[in-house]
Amino acid sequence: MRTTWLLALTLTAVLASPAPARAQISDNDLGNLVANAVVSYAQFSIFDDVNIAVSGRSVTLSGWVTMPVKRTEIAERVKKVDGVRDVVNDIEVLPVSPTDSALRTKLARAIYGHPSFWHYAQMASPPIHIVVDRGRVTLAGRVNSEVERMLAYSLAQVPGTFSVTNRLKLDRER
Repeated sequence: MRTTWLLALTLTAVLASPAPARAQISDNDLGNLVANAVVSYAQFSIFDDVNIAVSGRSVTLSGWVTMPVKRTEIAERVKKVDGVRDVVNDIEVLPVSPTDSALRTKLARAIYGHPSFWHYAQMASPPIHIVVDRGRVTLAGRVNSEVERMLAYSLAQVPGTFSVTNRLKLDRER
């Protein structure tokens, strides 16, 4: 009888005590989890570019995507990441344009078809993103060297582009 009473008292004490506090994830680690959620999204392509800012477990998404559904679904994926408190979705949807679509394809062939970038083209999520908005091109993502950065910029100067902005960063600039 005494053992049963002692067991009940112990069980009551355990259930009544607050749950142990979990260590809070750092903004940097949370940013990495969010980035993984974005790049693992099946519809995310080299023609989309999403930037992530994390502050106090609040995530701000910015950049461009080619379809409205991507904007919504990426934000929903990020909201499900453990540790995210809230999400501000500032992702812009690029206008639908057959001319821009053709230019995206031309740029992808020019860059990823070059022997210097074949190793990137074989990746599941290639690191060079090509954003085209009304003929204006922005290169974003990461490359290994300054030579690759300048070569990608040079290859992006295809007929039909009005301007090219090179926002490619080097891997060491993380």
